[in-house]
Amino acid sequence: MVKIAKELPLEQLTLRKYEKPFRLEGRQLIKKFCLSLGILQPGDSRDIVVDVMHVLLQNKTLTASETENAVREERKKHNLPMLGITGSNIRRQLRRLQDIHLVDRQVKSYVFAENLPLTEAVSERTIKTLLGAIVERVQEYAKTIEEKYGK
Repeated sequence: MVKIAKELPLEQLTLRKYEKPFRLEGRQLIKKFCLSLGILQPGDSRDIVVDVMHVLLQNKTLTASETENAVREERKKHNLPMLGITGSNIRRQLRRLQDIHLVDRQVKSYVFAENLPLTEAVSERTIKTLLGAIVERVQEYAKTIEEKYGK
């Protein structure tokens, strides 16, 4: 039997375009932002990343434990089910935000993108860094294909 290796991407970024953020506030605004960046899937009921991002935006720095406590309070405030608020899941969501370069880990705490304005963090750190590297690699594949197939 031939063993087939999984083709796992080194990095990935999903971007979606939604309507303009007209009349959106608070949690709904952040939820649409998370959907736009692909860190939340449409129709996904597991939206704890929204609360993680919301509490990070409201605070300068938080430890994983402080983030977990703040998320619990956030979910209580909005009468949301207390699902997905385990420490391990909070750390996983923090890691996902790190992967798209919006959150930095400093010793034992997390800070939202070096305290940069959100538009600058997305533009400089996520779009230019992450998307730029992905586009560059796609172009390398295209060039290799051209060289091998003459087109």
